[in-house]
This record gives sequence, structure tokens and C-alpha cells, in this order.
Amino acid sequence: MTEQTYTVQGMTCAHCAGAVTREVRLVDGVGDVRVDVSTGTLTVEATGPVSSEAIAAAVDEAGYTVVAGL
Repeated sequence: MTEQTYTVQGMTCAHCAGAVTREVRLVDGVGDVRVDVSTGTLTVEATGPVSSEAIAAAVDEAGYTVVAGL
């Protein structure tokens, strides 16, 4: 299992964290997702190959932007 952390811009509450979590979990190969709104970080544990671009697209779908970790 691999782990990657991203910085996400715009998250301010539990609803934001939930939206990002739901979208990122839909990416093939993602095993676990942890969001920390206070630090603006998203940590993704992957069970297989997952591209940073796929994670960024999922975050974008939730309405936020990955600004670091790509």
C-alpha cells in the first residue's frame, strides 16, 4: 500500500471534508482517504497505482483544488 498527501485549497468544514472523501474514494485503486480540514490536507492510501491527476480531478469534482502534492 502506498500513501500520498495533498494540500487542498478551499476546505473549511466537515461538509467539505465529506465531499472530498466521497469523490476521492471513487477513484480506482484508492483504499483509504483521510481529510484534515484544519491543515487543508488530504491523505490517500492506495491499494494499486493511482495517479495524482486522478486524485486532483476527483477533488475538483468535489469543488476544491489540489495546490500541492502533485
